[in-house]
Amino acid sequence: MISLHMKGKVVIVTGASEGIGARLVESLRRRGAKLALVARNEAKLRSLASPDDLVIACDLYQDASRVEVIEKTAAHFGRIDAVINNAGRGSYYNATGTPLDDARDVFELNFFAPFHLAQLAAPWLKQTKGTIVNVSSIAGQISLPWLPLYSASKFALVSLSSTQRIELKQHGVNVMCVFPGYVDTGFQSHSTGAAPPPAIVKGKRFAVTATECAEAIVHGMEQRRNIVVTPRIGWVLVWFNRLFPSLVESRMEAS
Repeated sequence: MISLHMKGKVVIVTGASEGIGARLVESLRRRGAKLALVARNEAKLRSLASPDDLVIACDLYQDASRVEVIEKTAAHFGRIDAVINNAGRGSYYNATGTPLDDARDVFELNFFAPFHLAQLAAPWLKQTKGTIVNVSSIAGQISLPWLPLYSASKFALVSLSSTQRIELKQHGVNVMCVFPGYVDTGFQSHSTGAAPPPAIVKGKRFAVTATECAEAIVHGMEQRRNIVVTPRIGWVLVWFNRLFPSLVESRMEAS
């Protein structure tokens, strides 16, 4: 089904080679969007891409790669309507044992890449009154002791999203922050550090699919929402943490 909200819109999707990113590509394509697919694995990107898609295989840890993404997209399509900052990774080291290089890498991909891409895309998005989508996490609302640096980076992304929204609203640009809960992807296998707690691994059977998460994100874009929580029951956890933080912390200690 073609969506009048997304038809012909030029959308950059980072982390597009698998997981939520790959499902976002499928969902947006069904709605008639024009896509720039961004990830490191060119073979995976090309296996997902249609003939009309722009494939940009690059390393978003690098400043020059982010410049390349925006310049190539603008040159190819002549406009940019949305940037979905979906690329990210986890780290299961504990807070006092995380190697400094790993901590910096987590922030480089989870925070500085979205921050920089939004800066570079802003002039184009102001022209189209477009959208920035920052994919955070429930871990950006509730600190997870088994993912301390990941949580910290996602909290930072939430704060950035709020200030971007305040700044860019006057230019007609919408900034949407996404808070996925447990999503059935390869997140754990791509994370550094020790294995996650057994209870967390077992919880994967309750995870939503990447397709469900992607559909919630695209629907939020169509509605120009500020916040998307998926699944919606995640709101219960967020508000419970705000109202009873000590109780939530004690439950985290028992995990």
